[in-house]
Amino acid sequence: MTHRRTTWKLLALSGLMALAATFTHAADIYVMSSGGFTEAYKQLTPEFERSTKHKVVSSYGASMGGAPDSIPSRLGRDEPADVVILAAPALDALIAAGKVRAGSRVDLVRSSIGMSVKAGAPKPDISTLEAFKRTLLEAKSIAYSASASGTYFSTDMLKNLGLTEQVLPKTQRIVSERVGTAVARGDAEIGLQQISELLPLPGLDFLGPIPAEVQLVTLFSAGIATNSKSPEEAQHLIKYLSSAAAAPTIAKTGLEPITAP
Repeated sequence: MTHRRTTWKLLALSGLMALAATFTHAADIYVMSSGGFTEAYKQLTPEFERSTKHKVVSSYGASMGGAPDSIPSRLGRDEPADVVILAAPALDALIAAGKVRAGSRVDLVRSSIGMSVKAGAPKPDISTLEAFKRTLLEAKSIAYSASASGTYFSTDMLKNLGLTEQVLPKTQRIVSERVGTAVARGDAEIGLQQISELLPLPGLDFLGPIPAEVQLVTLFSAGIATNSKSPEEAQHLIKYLSSAAAAPTIAKTGLEPITAP
């Protein structure tokens, strides 16, 4: 195990030293990241900044939807952006709309949906499909996100389970904050969101991933904004985030890294 950790550290150091050697001046790199990748991103960027001397300027928002702070809304207002990180289907839509450069997409991680309750609250069973359905039916209130996982839950999942009429009226669509924040505050009894968005939050007990029969694995990808003022630096940041050196940190946050060849 010690040898493996040493190998990862050497990979990270050598990779970042190689990146740093390619630049003659520091630049500001503007990044918009959606919630699913946020925790991994926050842990990875400080080392990139130290090694390359670039400054990463971050903003956050949902992958989709019309909330003022969603990534599509931010790009629609022409906020500064070099790198965008969000659900792959939403990124493809931005490429089609001319907001992200065609050919710049790099897949970073696979992300699964989980469920949490407020810390100390009773923990319902979601270990099987029948138990999960029973939990949805018995819950007094359910919070879900305004982004990819929530859109799937409130439309396809409930419809496929035949529970739309019984469950949807007692749900809350959470906009511009994490589902777990609302659950920890007591606004909802249970919450569903990407596992990587639930795990870092205090005040929650994580129940686990939802059953495989209804699970939706979302691909999160990065791309370079069409109006990027630092496209070369943006490309190198994306290369680092998709590298083998970044994989252990990404895995710790509840995501499955997709390591670039």
